[in-house]
Amino acid sequence: MRDVCKIFETERLNLRPPAMEDAHVIFSRYAQDAEVTRYLLWRPHTDIAETRAFLKKCLDAWASAEEFTWVIQLSGLSEPIGMVAARPRGHRAEVGYVLARPYWGKGYMTEALSQVVDSLLSFSGLSRVWAVCNVENPASARVMEKAGMTCEGILRRWNVFPNISSEPRDCHVYARVL
Repeated sequence: MRDVCKIFETERLNLRPPAMEDAHVIFSRYAQDAEVTRYLLWRPHTDIAETRAFLKKCLDAWASAEEFTWVIQLSGLSEPIGMVAARPRGHRAEVGYVLARPYWGKGYMTEALSQVVDSLLSFSGLSRVWAVCNVENPASARVMEKAGMTCEGILRRWNVFPNISSEPRDCHVYARVL
């Protein structure tokens, strides 16, 4: 998977690998936003150093082909509005995503996720792209459905969402398979 596409262009978006220069915008636009991070597996960042450390992990993971993260930007603009990540493991890849609040409900995440899922499934040997979301997060479930993923069921007590509770919570599991 080392030859995964680094840059995508959709009708309204550009997806590209992150850069350290993105830290300030990511921090101010969504990484510190408690509402954006409510259903994520990490707490809101409290300072820019956390965002920089996160970006370094993204870049290192890309270099080792362990994970591929794309910054989402509106076409013609350079500032990030969110991110999509893919973690390939054998014949499958897990995806995850985040989007700044001002861009919710406009179809941007569905557009970005669809592009990434389509691309991942075009690789030889990869036959499953999957993701989970908290059962109390219908907006995320709808994004996956619109991206062509099918709900396969509920994973009981699957993930801890630290912004909600320290207890594992139920998650819907979605996938698109060949």
